[in-house]
Amino acid sequence: MNETGAMNGTGVMNGTGVMSSTEVGRDTLIGMPPWAIVLFYVLTAAAIGIFAWGAWRLIRKYRQGRRDLRHRPGPAKLVSTAFRVLGNVTVLRDDLYAGIAHLFVLSGFLVLFVGTLIVLVDRDILRFVLPSWVFWKGDFYLGFSTFMDIFGLVLLAGLLMLAVRRAFFRLPQLDYRHRFREEKSRRSMTAGDWVFLGLIFFIVFGGYALEAVRLVAVRPEFEVWSPVGWWASDLLRAADMDAGDASSWYPLFWWAHSLASLAFVAYVPWSKAVHMLLGYFSLAWQDETLNAQLPRALENDAAGYVSFKDMTWVELLALDACIRCGRCQSRCPSSVAGLPLSPRDVILELRDAAGRNGNGTGKLAGDVIPQETLWSCISCYNCGTHCPVGVNHVPLMVQLRRALVSEGAVDEQLQQTLINLQRCGNAMGQSDRMRAKWTQPLPFTIRDARKEEVEYLWFVGDNASYDPRVQEYTRTVAKLFDAAGLDFGILYEAERNAGNDVRRVGEEGLFEMLAEKNIRAFEKSRFRAIVTTDPHSYNTLKNEYPALGAEYPVFHYTEVLQSLIEQGRLLPVRRLGARVTYQDPCYLARYNGIERAPRELLEYAGVDVVEMKRRGRDAWCCGAGGGRLWMEDIPTKDERPAEQRIREAAGLGVDTLVTACPKDIVMFSDAIKNVGMEGGFFVRDVAYYVWESIEQPIPEHLEKEA
Repeated sequence: MNETGAMNGTGVMNGTGVMSSTEVGRDTLIGMPPWAIVLFYVLTAAAIGIFAWGAWRLIRKYRQGRRDLRHRPGPAKLVSTAFRVLGNVTVLRDDLYAGIAHLFVLSGFLVLFVGTLIVLVDRDILRFVLPSWVFWKGDFYLGFSTFMDIFGLVLLAGLLMLAVRRAFFRLPQLDYRHRFREEKSRRSMTAGDWVFLGLIFFIVFGGYALEAVRLVAVRPEFEVWSPVGWWASDLLRAADMDAGDASSWYPLFWWAHSLASLAFVAYVPWSKAVHMLLGYFSLAWQDETLNAQLPRALENDAAGYVSFKDMTWVELLALDACIRCGRCQSRCPSSVAGLPLSPRDVILELRDAAGRNGNGTGKLAGDVIPQETLWSCISCYNCGTHCPVGVNHVPLMVQLRRALVSEGAVDEQLQQTLINLQRCGNAMGQSDRMRAKWTQPLPFTIRDARKEEVEYLWFVGDNASYDPRVQEYTRTVAKLFDAAGLDFGILYEAERNAGNDVRRVGEEGLFEMLAEKNIRAFEKSRFRAIVTTDPHSYNTLKNEYPALGAEYPVFHYTEVLQSLIEQGRLLPVRRLGARVTYQDPCYLARYNGIERAPRELLEYAGVDVVEMKRRGRDAWCCGAGGGRLWMEDIPTKDERPAEQRIREAAGLGVDTLVTACPKDIVMFSDAIKNVGMEGGFFVRDVAYYVWESIEQPIPEHLEKEA
């Protein structure tokens, strides 16, 4: 790249050895001896060859992966992804400072790169093939020079911002220390980051220095259109550098700049810099439905991912696209709690192993990624939501878990839960005849959807049906449905666990068995739509059952209540004036974008919601997802996610956390006890406040709690 990014810019040497210029423009490689010109082109070919070799190694690795038959981006996504990348959208959205710095680097680099190509075409191709077409002169040259100088400064500003951030901000996401292999050093990664920043800085700064030296040696007035170079040449002249000195120093500056530029070209496919090429492809081929709708098990003898050959080429590419930014790690509740998990470390370990095992062999689950790391994931999807290059961490973790499950490598508590689910259809191991026992205290009978046609089939879910801490809220939802005159029924003992967490544990066969039983029950019933109390069930019924042949409209109960209020069928009669905070369930907000309905219900009831900083798609997880509710506790170095969330909520000056998920009720109830706030802080369901605003007396159980 030249003085501000264009390849090999030089002046013209006159007979005395001092450069001169006779027209608005600049020739390249003039004044250099023939051997230097030959050597430069030989080195250029070598740099391109090293780049091509590195690129081919990557392509060969990706070709070992399976074809991604599920997702092929169309022209619209390819174009929209290009605009997202050019607009720096995915980097800006979560870290404004880093996003602006990266935008400066990206825009500056692209402009200088395109400028390099322009000079290459004009001076190294057209000059020899079509001399009359040469355009890098006159007014074009003047505008080109100013544009390149300005964007060189933009690039330098971005590099300095990133260097300051890395050196002085002390951000936890920039700490490369390994989270589950503490003996493994990451110093080479830190050094690689500085080499990456330093090399680009040297190229750009060296380009300005080269331009300044040239403008000391030859100073046509039109070069004032290169403002940075002109100003820098004034500094050199003020330091007593004359034209003769500049002419002597020019070859050294030229070679330093040219060799650094060629080194960077060769360096790209072998370093972190490769994300500049792969980030676009990772985002363009990212299947954004993959987290909510997991892929079915592979059609081979192996369950899950045993070796790299089981992975898709897109997943292998995404490993290399990772920019090590740490956003996934800093937003992972398990990682922050001190569990032996870092989503970034999982990606980097797999990438390193894929690089070592060129033949695509090697046991991934248990060897490359430790078992306790895989079982620490709560599938909250906070990692993938914030990844700027579109890495899908959760589906990858599930595929690795499938391999462990196929080997029987699960803890005893999880194993017993899976047995319960297989035998009884619920995680608690309760009789299926007890599933509807929660309905007995109700003053009315809920219809059996298998025997009577209903508008809404209410899929209640395990915790809402069996857990005493949740049952009263389940009855409150039933009373709200009844008060609004909703035509609804349940499946009674025919309902089974929907299988969302079973699937994310990695037990694909059990998931399909449970789903098949539920689907048979659906087929024997007559209804228009499904409503569910459980966001986990909501996700799998809505997003995963259609692939099994059960495609029905699916709603969360808060959506139905919101609609009933808007229709005037359920009218709050008084404003409660309570002051609470609201917890967004992962499978409701992050996976399925339902944020407004629960909040609007609280607003209808006259409840003031004090928002936590982390909410919506950024909400902190309770820690129950991914089957963690069913597993033995893994020792942590800090408080568990639910306990952290309770302290965060209490710090707002409220005494109640409201949610719309039965598993949240369970996890936060335990967390309140663990942090010593029992009796002074409460967790309640949205339905409690809606009912209290329309009906009295308050349910006896909740009245005592209040």
